Amino acid sequence: MNIILITACPSGMATTFLAARRLEQAAQRLGWQVHVEMHGELAPLEAASREQIEHADLIVVAAEQVPDPARFTGKRLYRGAISDALPDPEAFLTTAKREAPLFASAAESAADEHTAAPAQAGKRIVAVTACPTGVAHTFMAAEALKEAGRSLGHALRVETQGSVGAQDKLTDAEIAQADVVLLACDIEVDPTRFAGKRIYRTSTGTALKKPRQTLEAALAEARIEDGASASAASAPKSLKEKGVYKHLLTGVSFMLPMVVAGGLIIALSFVFGIEAFEEPGTLPAALMQIGGSAMGLIVPVLAGYIAYSIADRPGIAPGLIGGMLAADIGSGFIGGILAGFLAGYVALGVTRGVKLPASVESLKPILIIPFVASLVTGLIMVYVIGEPVAALLGALENYLASLDSTNAVILGLLLGTMMCVDLGGPINKAAYTFGVGLIASGTYGPMAAVMAAGMVPPIGMGIASFLARYKYAAAEREAGKASFVLGLCFISEGAIPFAAKDPLRVIPCCIVGGAVTGALSMLIGAKLMAPHGGIFVLLIPGAISPALLYLGAIVVGALITGVSYAFLKRGAAQVAVAG
Repeated sequence: MNIILITACPSGMATTFLAARRLEQAAQRLGWQVHVEMHGELAPLEAASREQIEHADLIVVAAEQVPDPARFTGKRLYRGAISDALPDPEAFLTTAKREAPLFASAAESAADEHTAAPAQAGKRIVAVTACPTGVAHTFMAAEALKEAGRSLGHALRVETQGSVGAQDKLTDAEIAQADVVLLACDIEVDPTRFAGKRIYRTSTGTALKKPRQTLEAALAEARIEDGASASAASAPKSLKEKGVYKHLLTGVSFMLPMVVAGGLIIALSFVFGIEAFEEPGTLPAALMQIGGSAMGLIVPVLAGYIAYSIADRPGIAPGLIGGMLAADIGSGFIGGILAGFLAGYVALGVTRGVKLPASVESLKPILIIPFVASLVTGLIMVYVIGEPVAALLGALENYLASLDSTNAVILGLLLGTMMCVDLGGPINKAAYTFGVGLIASGTYGPMAAVMAAGMVPPIGMGIASFLARYKYAAAEREAGKASFVLGLCFISEGAIPFAAKDPLRVIPCCIVGGAVTGALSMLIGAKLMAPHGGIFVLLIPGAISPALLYLGAIVVGALITGVSYAFLKRGAAQVAVAG
């Protein structure tokens, strides 16, 4: 008997592969010939060909929806929930063989399975995903949306605005033809090209965890925005998706390339000697000048793009000016954050509150707003905020520089714990932003602890899947390998599939390992010149010091997490798995 087996879970993570492998093995025990089509992130899609579909006796779908249902018209097809297939895959297949109806038409199938309403079927959707660091959530959310779009029968194109800029960029024609624009972004993106289109806004986390519901909400709730007010108008959102959190992360996102470039170039100058840059005209002096210029832009860019997130383009100029004043006064990244919010809200207030005759309204964005917002922001920075914040930052830097080993360990424990509590969530991002901000002020120890601790959870999950192989299905072991690689790259989100399935064991193990690593990093006095890159930053001389002890701290924490979870984890057959 020839069958085509299709699996897909909402997140596209390990459950998809676990179900596929168990069902495939059960089909082979029954003596069936099987082609497996897995819709997930950890392996490329191998869709059934037209010839395979023609020769198939049965189509078995373990998913919420039938992907691309029109191709199965006229075939016997059985669909069940992926959670029903996992406990007893052989019984699931036997039921499918016995009860599979003839798949008369894609339209009837969609109606039977309570999919999107006919009025919403086959819509054209364009989407943009963007997270603060532009590394993990950006691309994971994009894949989840693509999979959900396929299962719902929509034509979906996703543009990712990651750390290397926009990829798979949407064309003007695609935007013009789209029924809905979905912006799954934790940072502000330029909305002007979507003017006149129905727009729905959400976060990358929501799109990743609930992609199908996100698409349905976009089709039902999207509203038309114009280019000037797009950043202010949006569908109802959670506090995490709007307000202070989003504005701050937008600034951090645009600031990161400056921190990375400046820190690493300065580290390269130290390769020739700690004081080699003091000799004019030498290569170390040139490297220090380049790196110093990049570092000098950190606070202005942070403030400028916080203001941009609040007030759109009119906020950039006053934000940059306020950030430069913060840097000159010595109030550092704290002053830059305050300047960005101040400039943004002043610019927004002028935009909304100042009414001019139509004949001079065009002067507002190029004359009135920059002048008033920059003047107000500058005066407040100079006379009110600047000096007190500079004193506060100086006190913080002096405190960090004078930490004894005990206090350093406590700080490392705290930062390590924060990095592992929610694996890329708000607490994780708060610790990360703290570390990045201190790099801008020339303090490199906390960032070292933050990155080391953030690498521990995914590496630990990879180690656990190797040490306790008998407790994992084959697909879970493959997910463990992927998690290990993501951990080496400092992508904490690699541990999310494991944490989602077994949070009461995974999260505590990760916290303990991360806290130990953060404490060890601070104890040995590790310094990190760049805020990202994971283990690969070790390849750049001077970027991490002391390199071997720092690597040892990561290994110790990862082993604690991996060994403890390998011991605590139940066998694969006993773990409740949710898609």
